[in-house]
Amino acid sequence: MSIWVRISDFVSGTAGNALGGLVEQVRTVFAGDPETRARVAFSVAMIALSAKMAKADGVVTTSEVDAFREIFEIPDEEAERVASLYNLAKRDVAGYQSYAAQLAGLCGSGQPDCPMLRDILDGLFHIAKADGLVHEKELAFLSDVAAIFGITEAEFDRIRARHVDVGDGDPWRILGLEPGTAYANARRRYRELVRDNHPDTMAARGVPAEFHAIAHERIAAINAAWDRVEPELRRR
Repeated sequence: MSIWVRISDFVSGTAGNALGGLVEQVRTVFAGDPETRARVAFSVAMIALSAKMAKADGVVTTSEVDAFREIFEIPDEEAERVASLYNLAKRDVAGYQSYAAQLAGLCGSGQPDCPMLRDILDGLFHIAKADGLVHEKELAFLSDVAAIFGITEAEFDRIRARHVDVGDGDPWRILGLEPGTAYANARRRYRELVRDNHPDTMAARGVPAEFHAIAHERIAAINAAWDRVEPELRRR
């Protein structure tokens, strides 16, 4: 049974068809199966929060819909289920802050900068920039979600730098380094970033295989940033 069928069944059995109730069901039903719970939680998070982000921005473009489908390879027979969940999230009177807080508890480990929550934020940035620009309202939405997720300002700045050009300091921001960092420490940081974003590492924290296309984009940005800063680091 696909995760979309399971999620849809949860929705049909949730009082009032509120997606917030679904989040609680995922927590209890998959309590003994953390791997499946992580996959379902990631899917619910991306549906709910991308729908809320679209509502906050006021416009849903074709490119944003295509970007969503890049994250999830949705079979044709499941497309209607996913669309119904997306529309449910848009209609639900609960604000995105409520969803984000619930999902932080569901997906996170209780520690700051939980990797899976950063993956969710990265996916939301991917969707937001699909029309060629991350709009001001979208950036405010993403910043607020990051704060609710417990993602530090420095980490949010690093994620944003991979998607939005914020000036000449981008490569340093992407790597999370200060320009005066010693070469050995900088290289250690670079290797950590590559390791943390390896497909096997991401799969272990519940990220679906389709997200790996975005992971490749992320790795490309990290490698490009390293290529720009390494010569300067070596000169020192």
